Amino acid sequence: MRVGVQAVLSDPNLDAAQPSNQRQLAVSISAIAEPSSRTAPLNLCLILDHSGSMAGRPLETVKQAAHRIVEKLSPGDRISIVVFDHKAKVLVPNQYVESPSGIKVQINKLTPSGGTAIDEGMRLGIEELAKAKKDTISQALLLTDGENEHGDNDRCFKLAELAANYNLTLNTLGFGDHWNQDVLERIADAAGGTLAYIQRPEDAVSEFGRLFERMQSVALTNAYLMLQLMPNVRLAEMKPLAQVVPDTVELTPTREGSNLLVRLGDLMVDSPRVVLANLYAGGLSEGTHPLAAVRVRYDDPSQNREGLLSEPITISANALTAYQPAPEPAVQQHVLALAKYRQTQIAETKLQQGDRTGAATMLQTAAKTALQMGDQNAATVLQENATRLQSGENLSESDRKKTRLVSKTMLQGP
Repeated sequence: MRVGVQAVLSDPNLDAAQPSNQRQLAVSISAIAEPSSRTAPLNLCLILDHSGSMAGRPLETVKQAAHRIVEKLSPGDRISIVVFDHKAKVLVPNQYVESPSGIKVQINKLTPSGGTAIDEGMRLGIEELAKAKKDTISQALLLTDGENEHGDNDRCFKLAELAANYNLTLNTLGFGDHWNQDVLERIADAAGGTLAYIQRPEDAVSEFGRLFERMQSVALTNAYLMLQLMPNVRLAEMKPLAQVVPDTVELTPTREGSNLLVRLGDLMVDSPRVVLANLYAGGLSEGTHPLAAVRVRYDDPSQNREGLLSEPITISANALTAYQPAPEPAVQQHVLALAKYRQTQIAETKLQQGDRTGAATMLQTAAKTALQMGDQNAATVLQENATRLQSGENLSESDRKKTRLVSKTMLQGP
């Protein structure tokens, strides 16, 4: 297994007469399977809400979805199950998947009761994952249908950061319409996972399955993008870096020697993570100049190897006195994806402030951006919600959650 890295500028030509040229650098990173490659076993923890509000069909469909996951695990994989209401307990301790039927029996014992304490579930889930994190791909799937009424959201965020430091990935699943999208998104972003939404009970099995496929495609872990800027090149001061594929996430770089460092987390086979860096370059004479060098540091759990480094890639640009633009369409798509996300964020902020007109205008702008990038699903959701606001309607919880999801990623299907 190795890392594939590609880096492309939004326009490789610069205007030598300008003191500063703004360019976006798109860096695509994925795991590449080789003929002799094998992936490490999966170390999976299901962290499931069984509070009273999950009574009836919601909890029954979650049990069915959990059964399907257990059936798909391989004998070398490991599973643990943590359940929570206003407290948490370990339903299935971390173990090899040797008796799927026995694990299903434990799942079937789940009954609805109590309130919701997400952080207690996270704490026990992290403890269970940590028992077998060596030489495995460690993933958690956290499902809740409610607010963290008996818990502490700040503790959730600290636990998410702790999980990332331990090379554990937390994916979050909101069930129904009454979970806090800000909290679940922040947990997933901090812990390198993805945010998903089960709007109706009948969607539970397919959504669990989609996330499980994503987990199975992970081959390399604990990846960091290392970016070295050349003289006369700097990052934008505000929001300089963001992941735009598979989900949009604002990234905060740290410095390590001469490198800027950003944690990417898991790398999937043939499904890249794309990071967009906002650069300024200037004061360059006519000719070709290196702007930056990128490489990736990562772990390969299948080989029990840590801190591996990809070959460095140098990104160069041509400074021209007679400037001719040469825009890269693929990078422009990534720029539009980030714009869609940020425009939607502004709309949400305006709505929270009571500025319905401003929110509707920004949602319309985001819809146009989505159309420009060919994201018809997002354009439809964003425009419909803008129209609702303009007509005096309030956005339902479902509308708000769909808006957040289509702003972060390009949905598949109708």
